[in-house]
Amino acid sequence: MNLETLLLPFQYPFMQHAFIIGAIIAVPTALLSCFLVLRGWALMGDAVSHAILPGVVLAWILNIPLIVGAFAAGMGCALLTGYLSQNSRVKQDTVMGVVFSGMFAVGIILYTSITTEQHLDHILFGNMLGISVGDILNAGVISLGVSAVLILKWKDLLLHAFDPIQAQASGLPTGVLHYGLLAILSLTIVATLTSVGLILAIGLLIAPGAIAFLFVRSFGRMLLIAVAVCILAMQLGVYASFFLDSAPAPTIVLILSAIFVLAFLRRISITRSTSQKVTRPAE
Repeated sequence: MNLETLLLPFQYPFMQHAFIIGAIIAVPTALLSCFLVLRGWALMGDAVSHAILPGVVLAWILNIPLIVGAFAAGMGCALLTGYLSQNSRVKQDTVMGVVFSGMFAVGIILYTSITTEQHLDHILFGNMLGISVGDILNAGVISLGVSAVLILKWKDLLLHAFDPIQAQASGLPTGVLHYGLLAILSLTIVATLTSVGLILAIGLLIAPGAIAFLFVRSFGRMLLIAVAVCILAMQLGVYASFFLDSAPAPTIVLILSAIFVLAFLRRISITRSTSQKVTRPAE
C-alpha cells in the first residue's frame, strides 16, 4: 500500500468532517467518563443516552431544534431517576433500568406512530460520514462549554464524588455539583447525537475513563490519559472504517474495547509480577 493510498481518506470532505467531529467530542466524553467511572454512574450514562429518544421525536413533531428536545429528555430522565432513588427503597441501578427502558420504549412508539424522513438508524447509531458544518459547530460549542466546566471544577467534583459529606462540610454546593454533573452528562450526549448516536455514546462515556483508571492512580493524570486515548481511538476508528468499509462509530467503540482489554491484561501482569516479588523468600 503506497503513500497516496494511505492518505486517501484525508482527501474527501465527508472524511475530514468525521475526523474533526471525532476530535471535538473526544475531549468532553473522555473527561466526563473519568467522573462517571469514579462515581459508579456507568448505568446513568446508559440511561440518559437511551432516554433522549422520546425528546428527539417530540422535538421533530413540535418543529423545534432536536438538541432542545434531547437535552430536556435527558435532564428529565436524570432528575426522575434521582428523585425515585432518594424516595423509595429500590436501589438506584434498578430505578435507572426501569426509567431508561420505559422512556426508550416511549420514544420507539412515538417514532413508529409518525411519518418522517428522519432515519432512526442515524439517531441510534450516528452518522459521522453525513454530518454538516452546522453539526460540527453545535458539537464544538457544547464540547467547549462542557470541557471548560469540567476542567475548572474538577477538584470540587472529585471531592463530591469521593466524599459528599466532606464536600458539604467544606462549603461546596453539593446540590449544584450533583445536578450540574447530570446536566453536563445530558449536554455531552446531545453533542454526540449526530456522530456516534445514542446507543454507542455510552462506549465513549465509560471506556476512556476505565482505560485510564487501569493505567494511573492520580486523577489529574487519569484525565489526560483518558483524553489522549479517546482522541486516538476516534481518529483510528474513522481512518480504519474507510478501508474496512464499516461504520465509524462502532469501529471506534471496538478499538476502545480492544485498548481496554490490553490495559486490563497489562494491569494483571504488573499485579502478578509485584506479588511474586513480595512473596519471594529472601536468599
